[in-house]
Amino acid sequence: VQLQASGGGLVQAGGSLRLSCAASRRTFSMGWFRQAPGKEREFVASSRWGGGTTYYADSVKGRFTISTDNAKNTVYLQMNSLKPEDTAVYYCAAGETRKEFDYWGQGTQVTVSS
Repeated sequence: VQLQASGGGLVQAGGSLRLSCAASRRTFSMGWFRQAPGKEREFVASSRWGGGTTYYADSVKGRFTISTDNAKNTVYLQMNSLKPEDTAVYYCAAGETRKEFDYWGQGTQVTVSS
């Protein structure tokens, strides 16, 4: 599975960005992760294709929304009320099962200025 992430950029605190991840085909689930400088990669959000149960890290609940577009094989991450601590490289991932993510995109940089 090929994953192409886009939509990152520089935004002021309180602003919004929408990340997109186009997949070459659909799998069981899609997710977003992020990695800040000097920190380990962390889970942000995940969803099955077509909706259903979604999962979010506590740090982004109420601010970020993951959604999928089956017709475009694309998953989105709408990020609102951004904070400087959201600054990281964001990666999309695809999983063939609910247990793990098997494929990873190249990452897109999100920088939130204070």
